[in-house]
Amino acid sequence: MNPRNLLKVAINALKRNKMRSFLTMLGIIIGVASVITMLAIGQGSKKSIQDQIASMGSNMLFVMPGTMRMGGVQQGSSSSQRLTVADIKAIKMECDAVVAVSPEVRSSGQVVYGNSNWPTTIYGGSEQYLEIRSWSVVSGRNITDSEAEGSAKVCLLGRTVADELFGEGVDPTGETLRFKNIPFKIIGILSEKGQNSFGQDQDDVIIAPYTTVQKRILAQTHIQSIQMSARSAEESVLAESQVEEVLRRTHRLRENEDNDFEIRSQEELATTMTSVTEILTILLGAIAGISLLVGGIGIMNIMYVSVTERTREIGLRMSVGGRSVDILLQFLIESILLSVFGGLIGIVIGFGASSVVEALTSWPISVMWGSVILAFVVCTLIGVFFGWYPARRASDLDPIDALRFE
Repeated sequence: MNPRNLLKVAINALKRNKMRSFLTMLGIIIGVASVITMLAIGQGSKKSIQDQIASMGSNMLFVMPGTMRMGGVQQGSSSSQRLTVADIKAIKMECDAVVAVSPEVRSSGQVVYGNSNWPTTIYGGSEQYLEIRSWSVVSGRNITDSEAEGSAKVCLLGRTVADELFGEGVDPTGETLRFKNIPFKIIGILSEKGQNSFGQDQDDVIIAPYTTVQKRILAQTHIQSIQMSARSAEESVLAESQVEEVLRRTHRLRENEDNDFEIRSQEELATTMTSVTEILTILLGAIAGISLLVGGIGIMNIMYVSVTERTREIGLRMSVGGRSVDILLQFLIESILLSVFGGLIGIVIGFGASSVVEALTSWPISVMWGSVILAFVVCTLIGVFFGWYPARRASDLDPIDALRFE
């Protein structure tokens, strides 16, 4: 029997049991749609994180305090080194690969204006803080270094805070609000950034002089981190090396002592976050792939049932000259058709489900054609793998025994 006739016979056999064929394909449909949707979510998250980090600049560096170690042994919490303004001054003077540097301190609390209040986070920085964080002021002006030196009670508002306290679209520049019962005069409104990759609202912030946050809110003299920008992305490594050398000297670390601080670059952060999202994408794809395996087992079970139901038909075909290889190919083609048709329907549903998820959740979605091709190839292989044994069993039947089968 030629391949064309075998295909025609296989299609007719599937048409005779349309509902059973559809239910058999359902496992494959769900599996393929799940794989495409899960991989699209994972890939979209990865791309969103990469774009967001890139928008902040690949030349950004930040320093965080660490715990002093000697010979790899942690010295205890009492030896924790704190970052100070003296560290920042030394970096400004001695690190020529660094073009902007600012301290950062932060505190969360309730901000109040009149009868309105809103929970938010206040960040303290210097005049260069906005430049480092790629922020701009759309109304009013930036904080000045003289205001930072004088612990001035002024602030910049993110759009979310401004909308919650004063109403949507209102410019509250010049008004006075209270954060933890401390009055702050609003001198400007920040440009909108929207949500980050983790769903956090980047506009739900207040920015004030770091000394004001230190003394009036936190009641401390040290700073929580140092934010910096290298002259260029190419000079980030040089800037990191210069900062490390300066801080080791200002912290009076001996040669046998490890750093009591951590320097991180935006590139390192991007690499870490990308690795995490890749692992999550693989995990999501693997979980969804289990349903493909279940769908394959379903195809094998139905093919066994089909062989049993059509035993006399198989015997009749063999008795009139049908070859074992023809019987094998007939049932194998049926299995492959179930997988391929199920895969095609699953691909369409996968695209649709991805679009629905993106529309309902605003979560970034990016369907990869590689995942679509992979899903289709896997469907074909599933049809061959799970259909082979039932097809082989059908081809091995004895014609006489098959004709006697009741």
